[in-house]
Amino acid sequence: MKDEGYIKFNCNWIEEELPNNLNIDSINFWRQELYDQSLIGAYDDGIGYGNISQRLPEGSFFISGTATGKIKQLTDSHYTCVTSFDVARNTLICHGPVKASSESLTHAIVYESLPEVNAVVHIHNKTLWDKLLYKVPTTSAKIEYGTPEMANEINRLLAKTNLKEIKVLAMAGHEDGIIAFGKDLEEAANIFLLHPEILPAGKHGGATP
Repeated sequence: MKDEGYIKFNCNWIEEELPNNLNIDSINFWRQELYDQSLIGAYDDGIGYGNISQRLPEGSFFISGTATGKIKQLTDSHYTCVTSFDVARNTLICHGPVKASSESLTHAIVYESLPEVNAVVHIHNKTLWDKLLYKVPTTSAKIEYGTPEMANEINRLLAKTNLKEIKVLAMAGHEDGIIAFGKDLEEAANIFLLHPEILPAGKHGGATP
């Protein structure tokens, strides 16, 4: 069975509703585009995969919650705000109706390391993963998702490879897993949606909100 969806950091979850001023329309649009192409979704055994996040002005970010990959359409009840994190201590604080995605530390380190990035997307696709593995910056096969080691590995790739320029990486130790980021949700999501080889006939081309 795939090791998928299990939170590996210490999650301090403050259960509450999302703030009234937090509009999920944009992030939900792009999440739906990725879900419709099975880039976010669930395996045959019911285990969900994939997540999406967006930076907030005050430095925090909001992200789809854990175990939401298999849900067809998300609502306010499926997102949460990550307000602080500590990679060294493997801890994270989130506020919302659901716990943050198991990949939240990975998203957090991208935002911390790249101030110009405002959106991060994590998808699963076997075809694209096989195509990109070791052709783009690739994490060590020994490193698991959602761990401090993964966060440190992304910093290593940012320092030693062209990751900052191409904005996509493959996760060798997380089968089918790929991460992309961009200045906004459209740029990050379309890194995947503009790959015609992984889309059904008639669905080629990037989306627009």
